[in-house]
This record gives sequence, C-alpha cells and structure tokens, in this order.
Amino acid sequence: MTTESDMKARSPWSALLGVKSVQIAPAVKAIEAQLTLPGSKSFSNRALILAAFAKGESTITGLLKSDDTYWCLDTLKALGADVTITDETVVIKGVAGQMPCRKELYIGAAGTTARFLPGLLAALGNDSEWCIKASKRMSKRPIEPLITALHDLGANIDYTANQGEFPINIQGKALTGGRVVISGKMSSQFISGLLIASPCAKETVTIEVTDGIVQPDYIQITVDMMKQFGAHATYRPDFSEIIIQPQAYEGTAVHLEPDASTACYFFALAAITGGTVCVNQLSYFSMQPDVKFVDFLETMGCTVERGDDSITVCGPKQLKGNFAFDMKACSDQALTLAAIAPFADGPITITNVAHIRHHESDRIRVACALLTQLGISVTEQSDGLTIHPGTPKPALLETFDDHRVAMAFSLVGTVVSGVEIADPGCTSKTCPDYFSFLQQVGVQVTYRT
Repeated sequence: MTTESDMKARSPWSALLGVKSVQIAPAVKAIEAQLTLPGSKSFSNRALILAAFAKGESTITGLLKSDDTYWCLDTLKALGADVTITDETVVIKGVAGQMPCRKELYIGAAGTTARFLPGLLAALGNDSEWCIKASKRMSKRPIEPLITALHDLGANIDYTANQGEFPINIQGKALTGGRVVISGKMSSQFISGLLIASPCAKETVTIEVTDGIVQPDYIQITVDMMKQFGAHATYRPDFSEIIIQPQAYEGTAVHLEPDASTACYFFALAAITGGTVCVNQLSYFSMQPDVKFVDFLETMGCTVERGDDSITVCGPKQLKGNFAFDMKACSDQALTLAAIAPFADGPITITNVAHIRHHESDRIRVACALLTQLGISVTEQSDGLTIHPGTPKPALLETFDDHRVAMAFSLVGTVVSGVEIADPGCTSKTCPDYFSFLQQVGVQVTYRT
C-alpha cells in the first residue's frame, strides 16, 4: 500500500523539498520545552476567504504559512483580492463580489478551500464562470453532499470529469435561498461551506442538518468567524437547524490563535517521553476541538495544566492503557493516539472515527499498516482500531502524502531508535517547520536527501 506524493500541491511555503526521509532519534536529555506555534489552519482559511469576499479591508494576524494557506491566498489573488503579506500578518482588500468573469483556479490539497469556495462563487450572480481544480488526493475526497446542497439553493455547478469529484465548473447565477437538507455525518466542512455562502443568497437560507455532526465545534468556529465579518446566523444548540438572512460581509481585524492540532503532537511527545511541554498563547477553552486531546492524555496518566493562555502537559513514567476512547470530536488526533498507544501498559481502542477513512489517506487502514510494520499488534475495526502494548522495531515508514501520518508516527522515533519517516515534506500542508520544532525541543532529526 503506497501513495505517490503530489508534488504539484507543494507550495513555495513548503519545506524539505528534496529531502527523501528523516531519521528520528530520542532526545539526549529529558524534554522540557515551551513553544509558540503557528496559527490555526481552521481559523486561517476561514478568515482569508471571508476577508476576500468582504467589502473593505481586513487585517489578519497570526497567519499560518503552509501549503493549504498558500493555495488559498493564491486562489483569492486570482479572484481579484488585493493581498499584502508581511511576516505572519496579511492585509486583504476584499472584492465584495466583483471578480473576473472567466478563471481557472487551482486550490492544491486544501479541504477547507475546496469546501468553502464553491458556494461563494456560485452566489455571485454575475454570469461569471470558474473551473476549480485540486490536487490528486483532494480530487478523490468527497464533495458531492455539498454540491448537491448548493444545487438545492440554486447553484449552477457541474463536474467536469468524474461525478462527485473535482474538477468542478461553477457558473455564478446567484443563490436563490430557501430550505436545504444535508447530512452531518461525513464532514462538518460541508455545513460550513453552506453557511459561508448563505449570507450571499437572495433570500433567507435554512439549513437542516440530519444524522448529527461529526465535529460540531468547527461549525461554531464558522458561525463565530462569520459574525466577526458582519454576518449573523441563528441556530439550535446542536446545529440541527441554522438560519441565515441575506447580509454583506464587512472587512475587519482578526487575530488567529495557534493551531491546536499541531500542538497535540508536542503534548503527545511529552506523554511518551516523560517530559514537559508548554504551548503558549493556546487556551484550553479554545473552540478548536483538538485541545481536548489533552483530556485523553490525562486519563492515560499525564498531568495537564489548563490555562487561559497556555496548556502544559507533563508525561508520566508509564502511560496507562486499558481504555476505549471515542475520538469523534477530535478525530484529527486519532493517528496521534494510535502512534503513542504502544507505549501504554494496556490496549487502547479508538472508536467512532469512520469518517477519517476519507481524509488525506484512509487513516484507519494506514495506522494499522504502519503499526504492523513496527511490530505492534493491532486490530482494525470499521470505525477505529485497537492497539496493543509493545516495543516498536526500526522501520522506514511511508507517509502516504498525509501530513498527519508523518507528524504522528515521527513520535515513535522519539522513544525508540531506527524510525525513519519517508517524504517528510508532506507536513508542509499544515506545518512546514514541524521537524524543526522537534529539533528545537531536543529530538534528534537527521535529514536524508
């Protein structure tokens, strides 16, 4: 089972181009580290897209500079937004719906851009036409539930190759509005894509969400960000119904908090090495659902200090096992927990994450394959996996062009020698400097070209 890396999706903000693999070795001394990490990808692309479609100027600070945000910004510039980037600050002069009439757009592998942009373009209503193309893997990820829902609101969007996949062709003929029904069981991004487009419809939009929502916190992030840009939604507490009136987005100033998903790799590092890692400027009370990953680590024996402006994790002498964790709410960390689970003193079962089979890779299948390669006993289930304690053996691990596979399984090498990670540059999707951060906290990283 191998996946060829899609190098076209790597951006000028990528790191480790030309590096074939990295070998990870345990730190020479106990890890005691404080980190300030790049901004949240989830917040970054929401803010960038809303700023570009708003009226007036927006200033966004704490920007994450990664492949996903690069291609998002590149697309927005192609659509006519005036973008100025200085360090981690970006100033965007929005186009307020005035965009080129014909354009081919490439969005790379960014799932957020892929799900947030189509509805906004479809809503413009100026007889414009765009073709959106994506990376090889993004072109295989689900998009049909969103496009079907946008059709129900009056959008004119066609598939130009395979049904339910990118590339897609969009004709801006305006969204009429009305009531639309969508399932929430596969991806919260589909609902966010509908939400972001809805203020641009001619009439009120009512979104009815069936089957629950995979990660409702991301819906809250979306409605909160929309509110910052002047568009208000009313909704039931469980987001089963959301109502959005026609409104215009207005430029504003937004500060982006650090990426909680990236922070979790370093919290897991503390957990398996008996070290201490503090991530600054990140609150346990963040809306990013992955901050709750520290609750699992605490159950497994870690000490967690939850502050308003920092989170600190101290690892135990021995991680505890014999737990089953429902990881639906923070499923991006299922791989992280799977990678550190062999170091617990009993089995760890991860459940309710069937949807991660449709991410950058089939993450359940990949986790089972890599753990087996490492000599760890693992049982695959339809919605998760069970990992048994063991001592991983040296191995060169494929990463399947999946940034979270690379970051999660690099952690194994911080405890046992001889673990090598292929194509480490795939981490540029969300954290180009990931391996530099590992070195910063004391982990030994050897780059092989």
